[in-house]
Amino acid sequence: MVVNLAAVSTSSSYEARDAQALRRVFETLHADSCPLSYNFHMHTVCSDGQLQPEDLMRQAIAIGLRGMAITDHHSTEGYRRAHRWLETFCEAATWRGNPVPELRLWTGIEVTSKLLDTEVHILGYAFNPDSSTMKPYVQRESPKGTEALAEHVIASIHAAGGLAVLAHPVRYRRLPEDLIAEAAKVGIDGVETYYAYNNPNPWCPSPCQTEQVQRLSSTYGLLNTCGTDTHGLSLLQRL
Repeated sequence: MVVNLAAVSTSSSYEARDAQALRRVFETLHADSCPLSYNFHMHTVCSDGQLQPEDLMRQAIAIGLRGMAITDHHSTEGYRRAHRWLETFCEAATWRGNPVPELRLWTGIEVTSKLLDTEVHILGYAFNPDSSTMKPYVQRESPKGTEALAEHVIASIHAAGGLAVLAHPVRYRRLPEDLIAEAAKVGIDGVETYYAYNNPNPWCPSPCQTEQVQRLSSTYGLLNTCGTDTHGLSLLQRL
């Protein structure tokens, strides 16, 4: 699901299922896309972040983001609150005759999963948050049993119309070569290629890991995504 501030009143129902638009954005991302143009990994108080969803959106507009997703763990409440805030913001701006920023907010979530007997995180984007297939993953706690298997998580996101991405693939116990190959085998759409593994200030993707993941994503024909993985009070940092 996506909200376009410039066209909330006319096209939100179409864009709610516009995963293809997000796919096209992912195809254009590069090392400098995040955090000033796009950010597809952020957390709010609705999981383990410190920002209220409304304050997060105020920051996003102030930064000038063009596209984003809130990816709270096992919850879409942060997205829903942000969506409501954006609708009100857009209506007020239109009523006052003020310009409305060109910002798209897609649905997002981060799900704890099992891949090659390793705990990994899978990011879901542009899915219908009301889909029955997503119910096991929006209960504010990690899924259990077969529902935690990566192939089930990915299939559920796809069934809800979305895209599935392996988060920060160089942070796990298993080598990224193994995990990305297996994730591609079970249907993953992309990998979080542009990620800051050592929390630098200012934020920038870790060069060695980026090169490694880019090579693997190219090998398996996967999309490349980016995000700050913000848990603190600034969208320009992880913590």
